[in-house]
Amino acid sequence: MATHAGLTAAVRVSGLRRRFGDHLVLDGLDLELAPGEFVALLGKSGSGKSTLLRALAGLDYDTGGSGEIAVPHRVSVAFQDSRLLPWLRVLGNVVLGLGKAGELGRAALAEVGLADRARAWPGELSGGEQQRVALARSLVREPELLLADEPFGALDALTRIKMHELLRALHERHRPAVLLVTHDVDEAIELADRVLVLDRGRIAVDRRVELPAPRSLRDPAFHEFRDLLRGALGVETGAAA
Repeated sequence: MATHAGLTAAVRVSGLRRRFGDHLVLDGLDLELAPGEFVALLGKSGSGKSTLLRALAGLDYDTGGSGEIAVPHRVSVAFQDSRLLPWLRVLGNVVLGLGKAGELGRAALAEVGLADRARAWPGELSGGEQQRVALARSLVREPELLLADEPFGALDALTRIKMHELLRALHERHRPAVLLVTHDVDEAIELADRVLVLDRGRIAVDRRVELPAPRSLRDPAFHEFRDLLRGALGVETGAAA
């Protein structure tokens, strides 16, 4: 179970184990995130990335697990599916659970470029706009930790680029710690301060991204870092992402 007291780190995990039946998904995992740090988490399908995210969010139950988790009080989660409630207008989705917080919600929508869509229904929005609303809903609570589970996985390439730019800008402005689960190696390098690779229930690679901003595919160092990560994921150098 997660605790919240007296953190000097945004996240501290020690000896985390999670199993489903006879399958051990997380095997004594240790992890620490600094306040304001942007960390990307890579791993093969079934490696336990989403299991770790759910554990940090306090959303996993009856897993027969063990270990210590410490997270801040204010934690927000963004999923691949925006999970907007179709019977609430956009503003209502953003401030859901916050009571009378209309002004905060409108300010959050303005930050993601949707100030004029507060009265729209979710079904009237494009996929990219729905993900913008989901980001506004996450950030209106001023989280100390944002957990993002492949939030751009269902978007087209151009919309993903725009969402990357938006997330970078919002992170600079609000400075939560971010743990981003992704299958996209390039996305991890472009966005994160640090990249982790999860393998066999433990962190197999933990590397800082020491590349100048803005990071470019034209930079040979980008390709070297990409090859290192792909190798850790079992992908041959030069293979398609």
